[in-house]
Amino acid sequence: MTDVATLVLLRRVRDRMGRDYAEPLDVESLARDVHMSAGHLSRQFRLAYGESPYSYLMTRRIERAMALLRRGDLSVTEVCFAVDSQSLGTFSTRFAELVGVPPSVYRERGAELRPGMLPCIAKQVTRPVRNREAAAAAPS
Repeated sequence: MTDVATLVLLRRVRDRMGRDYAEPLDVESLARDVHMSAGHLSRQFRLAYGESPYSYLMTRRIERAMALLRRGDLSVTEVCFAVDSQSLGTFSTRFAELVGVPPSVYRERGAELRPGMLPCIAKQVTRPVRNREAAAAAPS
């Protein structure tokens, strides 16, 4: 079980990743900012949130990339660099893993948003879902 003080620090790390997703972030610098080792931060973060700090950060970046691609005024490459992905190949692979389609297909097709859709529903529809989660949720 993680103590309250550690949870406060982990929340600070998570908030920073959500706010500064487009900045160069790595586990070592995030850990240093909250006076933890990178290994300890990773273990505690996974214990508290169910995923590694890197995975959480990549999900936030993909969510932002999805929003930028839906706008339609940026190329996939421009979106890749706007969310601080250094490699188009890695970005495209991770995007496809989380969203289920490559970014170019998502840009052409967009999300299934309807006019007048409530923002809370739109957020749920456009949230990236890992393929293993989608497979677990699918009816058999």
